[in-house]
Amino acid sequence: MTQVYLNGAFMAPADATISPMDRGFLFADGIYEVIPAYNGVLFRFEEHLIRLERSLAEVDIRNPHSRAQWRERCEQLLRANGGGNLSVYLQVTRGAAEKRDHAFPSPAVTPTVFMMTNPIAIPAADSPETAVGARAITLDDIRWARCDIKSVSLLPNSLLRQQAVAAGASEAILLRDGFVTEGSASNVFIAKAGTIATPPKSHAILGGITRDLVVELCHQHGLALEEREITEMQLRQADEIWITSSTKEVVPVIQLNNAIIGNAMPGPLWKALAHHYVQHKRRLCGLDAPNAHD
Repeated sequence: MTQVYLNGAFMAPADATISPMDRGFLFADGIYEVIPAYNGVLFRFEEHLIRLERSLAEVDIRNPHSRAQWRERCEQLLRANGGGNLSVYLQVTRGAAEKRDHAFPSPAVTPTVFMMTNPIAIPAADSPETAVGARAITLDDIRWARCDIKSVSLLPNSLLRQQAVAAGASEAILLRDGFVTEGSASNVFIAKAGTIATPPKSHAILGGITRDLVVELCHQHGLALEEREITEMQLRQADEIWITSSTKEVVPVIQLNNAIIGNAMPGPLWKALAHHYVQHKRRLCGLDAPNAHD
């Protein structure tokens, strides 16, 4: 990463500074998005922008840019960092006020806009025949009641993910009142007896862009899918478990806590879905070769 974007200007990361009075710094009063780009092409850009607009509206932060302006800035940042396969992180905070006060500044201050890029590793779905799968653990969902808002207030998520890492796992799958919500940074799918299931959208989960694409692809290609509540027992007894996110796409889970899932290998439904996902991505982003990430 050679360039970042901050409040209208592109600059070296070391030159990007914000006021310590910024409410994103003091209160985690801000919203973010992570948008993958393959071959320099922003993937599911409109869907990400719709979610950004919704999150900003839910917390009453003015959207500083139109969709066309967001696209122009994202594409400029991608080019400035060499293009290829990168994720664009963008963050909008309420801005810097003259004093620290829990109440919103009045009159409103100018939002702070920050953007950066990160490389995207080759997702498991790109190499389904050699994918080895991931380990996950289950933990109680300790987060707030509005997980549908993509807020920068991620301390609970970080604590949960760190517990997973400390246990030698890649992700924590969260449980609330005996039901699966999502992962610390992912959505969750299970498969049992040929039917795929994922928790329905609610205030308890973030409406994942990759989650929605998986749902669309299942419907398009005749894979049986239900959006319904999933109990802890159903999770533990699943034939397959997947976790989804914008940068990791669709990852098979082969071990949950100390129990093996399936035969400790990515399952047949995951392989079918992975094929459809990669084909869809290649069509949209001009990725023709199987190793186009190289």
